[in-house]
Amino acid sequence: MTTRHASTVSPVELLSEYRAGSSFFFSSPRGVLLAEGVAAPVPSVAAPGELRALPGRVAQVLAEAEPGALVVGAVPFDHNAAASLVVPEVVRRAEAFSSEVRLPELSMNVPEWEITPVPEPAAYVRSVRAALTPLGSGELDKVVLARSLALTAPTTVDLGRLLNNLIRRDPAGYSFAADLPGRTLIGASPELLLSRRGGKVLSNPLAGSAARSADPEEDQRRAAALLVSAKDRHEHAVVVDAVAAALRPYCRTLDVPAAPELVRTATMWHLSTRVTGELADERSSALELAAALHPTPAVCGTPVEAARETINALEPFDRGFYTGMVGWCDGRGDGDWVVTIRCAEADDHSLRLFAGAGIVGDSSPEAELAETAAKFRTLLLAMGIEQIA
Repeated sequence: MTTRHASTVSPVELLSEYRAGSSFFFSSPRGVLLAEGVAAPVPSVAAPGELRALPGRVAQVLAEAEPGALVVGAVPFDHNAAASLVVPEVVRRAEAFSSEVRLPELSMNVPEWEITPVPEPAAYVRSVRAALTPLGSGELDKVVLARSLALTAPTTVDLGRLLNNLIRRDPAGYSFAADLPGRTLIGASPELLLSRRGGKVLSNPLAGSAARSADPEEDQRRAAALLVSAKDRHEHAVVVDAVAAALRPYCRTLDVPAAPELVRTATMWHLSTRVTGELADERSSALELAAALHPTPAVCGTPVEAARETINALEPFDRGFYTGMVGWCDGRGDGDWVVTIRCAEADDHSLRLFAGAGIVGDSSPEAELAETAAKFRTLLLAMGIEQIA
């Protein structure tokens, strides 16, 4: 197992050297990472309790690797499904993209996309309406229901160009491209699941959203309305409480702000809370902590098992790696894992986009449909598609 670390280069250079099928790319406010090749895979199989077993297996693989080795890749939504993690051969790092770096908007060179919604919008509205029954009875407090868009192109899809466009629109966000068996997971997530550096941990749950507006006054009005929305504040509090409860057993101190803040991406406003802590035992790795958090109510619901059952009953597709987590972890336990949202699974000629909305008792099915349409815009605009599905 030979992992070597090349010299530091610029973030733009690392982006230009990304190649789908042989690279892992991860951009965050802390910096940019490009990993190439496979020195060793991390064994993972579809089996009950796979997510619980994964951190120990990763620690074992890293213990056998040379000093400084990383594990990179993605973990699916289903905690019993197989992950896609490897120790790369080469790892290169660069400073984070800054607002001063002006990436060009690159054409995807696709003359026409064939777009198929799964489910159809009307069917999604019916699913949301169906979820309101267990929510109204108290069986559920929240459930996240997703829909997808299947896009097919007559020409080869250039994922390097798509990654460039995603970063151009949100350079301070979390952009990623990770190899999966036969395809690529690509996206720009606004949500940090777990970051660990030494004994310090950070989780930044987002829940409660509003679409951005091109009109500055309307945009600010939407942001202000989101901040005081009782429905969105409740949805957000459910997620923050769950994150704090999951982290508390691992931390000797934990700081949970009393009220959320607003954060924005190019397409959405979100309610945000930064939960910070100090580990009681530094042997707890970033992946172990992320696995303890996954899935948060921001992408699944609460109670978790009842929400899973509702998702399985109402969503007409397998989420795969959507609403899983993507990132990296090193032998010291440090690492970053983000929630796999605003993403697509892609191959040479097709992409499958995903977007979800948090459903609570007073949700409007039509409003939740509109929220998913707004969330699709992150990928659609990067692909040069103006229409909203």
